[in-house]
Amino acid sequence: MATTADLALFSMDFDALEAGGTFGSRGRTITEADIVAFSALTGDWHPQHSDAVWAAESVFGERIAHGMLVLSFALGLVEYEPGRVLALRGISKAKFKAPVRIGDTIRVAGSVESVREIDANIGLVETRWRVLNQHGKAVASFALQLLWQRTPADPPPPGETAG
Repeated sequence: MATTADLALFSMDFDALEAGGTFGSRGRTITEADIVAFSALTGDWHPQHSDAVWAAESVFGERIAHGMLVLSFALGLVEYEPGRVLALRGISKAKFKAPVRIGDTIRVAGSVESVREIDANIGLVETRWRVLNQHGKAVASFALQLLWQRTPADPPPPGETAG
């Protein structure tokens, strides 16, 4: 089985993908501006994210990033070829394992769980994602289903018919 750890998995042809392939991402540091912008975008102004005084008295002792902000950034950290990865089909099994604090740097480590053909043009790739902080500790995990463009069979030469 070819490893995809050092390859750009999300630009690979569907038929070259195999269960067990791995992928990763660069890191990104979470800033206060990220949390404020996410609050403004979503309307989620829970004091755990937006009120430094309130958050200081919370179980976390400070403001933390929204769980959905962490998942959203994780999706954005992984580079993909838009001509290959057509759409997000589903997300499941999301677990938030540790808080992401202002100043933490997150990155993604993931794997291909399964690959199956839907039809001649589209495949389904099921992946498992782990979001890690700068210490290598898992802060979140989830499963993601992606619709993948299959490379169509070469058309017959002019004047010939397929089949």
